[in-house]
Amino acid sequence: MRIGLIREGKIPADNRVSLTPAQCKWIQKNAPQIQIAVQSSTNRCFSDREYLSAGTDVTEDMSDCDILLGIKEVPVDQLIPGKTYLFFSHTKKKQLHNQPLLRAILDKKIRLVDYECLEHEDGQRIIGFGFFAGIVGAHNGMMAYGNRTGLFKLDRVYKQRSFRELIHNYFGLRLPNVKIAVTGSGRVAHGILEIMNLMGIHEVEPEDYLKRRFSYPVYLQLKGAELYKHKLTGKYSRMDFHEKPEEYTCKFLPYAEQTDILMNGVYWEKSVPRLFEKEDVKAENFIIQTIADITDDANGSVPINVGDQTIEDPIYGIDKTTLEKTTPYLKNSIDIMAVGNLPNELPRDASRYFGEQLIKHVLEDLVGNSSAIIDRATIATEGRLTEPFTYLQDYVAGG
Repeated sequence: MRIGLIREGKIPADNRVSLTPAQCKWIQKNAPQIQIAVQSSTNRCFSDREYLSAGTDVTEDMSDCDILLGIKEVPVDQLIPGKTYLFFSHTKKKQLHNQPLLRAILDKKIRLVDYECLEHEDGQRIIGFGFFAGIVGAHNGMMAYGNRTGLFKLDRVYKQRSFRELIHNYFGLRLPNVKIAVTGSGRVAHGILEIMNLMGIHEVEPEDYLKRRFSYPVYLQLKGAELYKHKLTGKYSRMDFHEKPEEYTCKFLPYAEQTDILMNGVYWEKSVPRLFEKEDVKAENFIIQTIADITDDANGSVPINVGDQTIEDPIYGIDKTTLEKTTPYLKNSIDIMAVGNLPNELPRDASRYFGEQLIKHVLEDLVGNSSAIIDRATIATEGRLTEPFTYLQDYVAGG
């Protein structure tokens, strides 16, 4: 079995990897039936030399590999027919810009296993970069608020060599008595909470958050039960919500009257209620000044997210009256931090974490003869959509 780490072809190029040099070395030592080849790249956070030093083949030709591992979407003209690919295809929500990609995967009879669809039996995601997206997104959200108010200053994450070095930025950091709402309960939210705690921000309960101002910075975490209620019963059931989210309404708006910064980490798809509607931001009692939309769905759970920014320029404004995009930090605007590749600011740490999960939970199933985990995450094989993903047929057809 030969596994290939492909060069990232999407522009701008991603610098993360699915396996680090040390992890490749470990696999080849402990699973001698697996050989790993790495496609030469100048953009990776780990150099070709580091892979060579780890005893991994570095080559241009990936045609003799059985399984190809990437991170972001593979450009259509770089797809090798008949191969098994693992990467984030961003097609399961019928993302319009990736329709040609899924069409090409079917035409080339490629087996596509999407990282995003790898789940345990209880539906929990197995693998992802969400924790480091939360880390970077929370830092950037706090940075944006500091820039807006001039009350404190944070440097950029990508200037740090590691997460450990980033933490040193928080020693002695003095924050105002800001109130922060954190939404979600998954990996992204865990990353946000890590930064909240490292910055010395105190957690409070919803009742206190809604009724009090504090003399120190505070945050609260809003999970499913605090965010959503059934339209008829007024109650929340996690299983029922995930099956029929359209039957629920969101109850976030009262928190918008008490929140300075929103850190959004909720998973969203079209049937899930938004946290608020666009018109809501025009109200005088909607006091949120900064939104870090870390899960980053344009017109999604944060409807005033109008699209991605870049790592170099992560913040833009939305005018509260016209709802038009503006430069950040204007008096009548809400600042939005929305970047699709946040973990790229800490690529080596994020890649190491991702590779650990891949080895621990996926590798054995991937190279075995049969696996329910892999089957459930396989979107396409042999020129057809698999049963769980037949709902994408109209999307593939261009409908």
